[in-house]
Amino acid sequence: MRALLGRPPALLGRRRPPAPTVPPPAHAGPLVVAHRGASGYRPEHTLEAYRLAIELGADFIEPDLVITADGVLVARHEAELSTSTDVAHRPEFADRLDTRTLDGREVSGWFVDDFSLEELKRLYARERLATVRQQSAGYDCRFRVPTFAEITALAVQAGRRLGRRVGVYPELKHPTYFAERGLRHEDALLTGLEIAGLGRADVFIQCFEPSALRRLAVRTSVPLVQRVDVAGQPYDWEHHGHGGTFAGMLAPGGLKEISAYAAAVGVHKSLVIPRDPDGRLARPSGLVEQVHKAGMAVHAWTFRNESAFLPADLRHGSDAGAFGDAIGEYYAFFAAGVDAVLSDHPDTATAARQIFAGPAVRHRNSAAGP
Repeated sequence: MRALLGRPPALLGRRRPPAPTVPPPAHAGPLVVAHRGASGYRPEHTLEAYRLAIELGADFIEPDLVITADGVLVARHEAELSTSTDVAHRPEFADRLDTRTLDGREVSGWFVDDFSLEELKRLYARERLATVRQQSAGYDCRFRVPTFAEITALAVQAGRRLGRRVGVYPELKHPTYFAERGLRHEDALLTGLEIAGLGRADVFIQCFEPSALRRLAVRTSVPLVQRVDVAGQPYDWEHHGHGGTFAGMLAPGGLKEISAYAAAVGVHKSLVIPRDPDGRLARPSGLVEQVHKAGMAVHAWTFRNESAFLPADLRHGSDAGAFGDAIGEYYAFFAAGVDAVLSDHPDTATAARQIFAGPAVRHRNSAAGP
C-alpha cells in the first residue's frame, strides 16, 4: 500500500484528525478484501461466509451495514430484506410488506428499519445469486443475520488465533434514507469499532455518499474510502439537488476534493480496465496513476470466479456459473497497480496475488516494459 500524502485543511469548520496512514501489508501485493465474506461459497453477509473468508486468507472482511428499528447495525446487502432472507415466506411478518422510495427508486418489500433486532434474528439468510451459485444456495435458511458486533468479534478472535491481522471493511448503506427515518450509522459504527478495539490498522470505512464520509472525517482517523460507480451520482447529491456526478469525482478537481477526507477511492473495476465492444479486457484507463498522484489508493470491485462476471476472453464455456480464468483477470488488475481487490472468492484472489508476486512473473512483467 502506497504511503498516503497529507490532506487539505479542516472540513466543515472543524479540525479533522491527522490524515490516516495505512501500514503496509505483511505480504507482497494488493490487499484482498472478502466482499460480503466468502460470498461465492456461502450466502453473503453471514458469519459462516465471513469465517470461511478468513480461513481462505482474506486480509479484510467486508460487511454492508444497515440499521434495525432499535438502532443496531446488521449486515445486509440493502435495506430491503426479501432478496437475501426468508422474510417473504414468514406469515408472522406479512403485514410488514410496504412500498417506499429507497435511494430514489420505488421498492416493494420488507425493510430492515421496520424490524427490531429480536425480530430480525428470527430470519434466515438466502443466496441472492442462486441461478449462478447453486452450491451456495444449498446453504439457504441455515444461517442467521449477523450484527456488526458479532462480525468484529469474529475478526478479532480469528486474528488472535491465526497470529495475523484480520481487518473489517464496513460499507454504510443508504445513510440518507436511514437519517430521514431517524437512524444514523455513524455513532453506532464508531462505538462498535471502539468496543471491538479496532483502529486505523484494522479498518477501512466506505460509502457511496460523500456527506456521510465527510461527517466521519472530522470524528475519526480511520481510513475512509469514497466509493465511485460507473455512472450516475451519489444519492445524497441527487437528494439535495447537487449537480455533481461519479464521473466528475474522478476528474483531477474531484480527486483533489475526495483527498480532503478519504484515503482511497473504491471504484468499479471497469473504471480501471474497461472492456472492449466484444467484452474483452482493454487497456488500463490510467485511473490508477491519477488517483495515486492525488495521494490516494485504488480499491477495485467486484471480482468473481463465475464466467457470468468475467471478461469474454476469460470465460470457460457457456455455463454462466462455471468458473473461468479469474486468475487471469486478477493478473491484469495487479499489473495495472490497484492497491486492493474486493472479491467474492478470496482464495482465488490470494492465490493470484501469491503467483503474481513470484519472481518468474515479476521478471516477465518487467521484461515486457511499459
